[in-house]
Amino acid sequence: MSNQHAFTAALLDPRKACPPGLVSANGAAPESRFAVYRNNVLGSLINALADNYPVVVHLVGEEFFRAMAGVYVQSTAPRSPVMSDYGDDFAEFIKHFEPAASVPYLTDVARLERLHLQAWHAADAEPMAQEQIVKALSSPTLAGHLKIGLHPSLRLLQSPFAVVTIWAAHQHQTPVPFEAFPAQNALVLRNGLDVKVFAISHAAHGFITALQQGVSLIAAIEASNDLDLEHTLAGLIRHQAITHLLAEQVSP
Repeated sequence: MSNQHAFTAALLDPRKACPPGLVSANGAAPESRFAVYRNNVLGSLINALADNYPVVVHLVGEEFFRAMAGVYVQSTAPRSPVMSDYGDDFAEFIKHFEPAASVPYLTDVARLERLHLQAWHAADAEPMAQEQIVKALSSPTLAGHLKIGLHPSLRLLQSPFAVVTIWAAHQHQTPVPFEAFPAQNALVLRNGLDVKVFAISHAAHGFITALQQGVSLIAAIEASNDLDLEHTLAGLIRHQAITHLLAEQVSP
């Protein structure tokens, strides 16, 4: 192990001894100075997770969250100096964190919070004028062969729990009772400086996923059973999720 890796490992794990070779500028014992520095680093990383996952904090309480986050940070060093990037796999950690098993929807709430953060930091894109979209979709010869470009911030999530309802309730810190919630699909989208979270149908989730993958409009429709096409397209247009339309090349 390199000196740098050894230093990082000791910095994140309070059980490890102070790395050899450290010298304190003021003559103080390097072990005590390193311990203070380590506590500050660990505390900062836990605070960063709390900032990135506020609804998870509300669901389990600050004491439990900080204990859980403490276990996470001891094995996960930051890969970027941008603290909003920290904890991108925190939901997967929660999934396997046994003390959190009593809150079965916690993993998916964390996933939704990560998508919300990603949407906030996603690239900007100018939405296409609604009149242009409606005109193109109204053309029977053109509409079926269009590929629909969606805003870079658009994110999707499937869950067996009502993650949108849980997330929305905790925007005002309203307590949500522990019970079996019906499944929900989430759509996350930034409109200007406002990131919104919507509950969408299973059919709409499949349809929009296909569009994101570059499938033509007609193929996406054919692959989506029980789709309310008019309602779904109207929602994408109304919330300025469509950035461009591309005519698919059709073989003669």
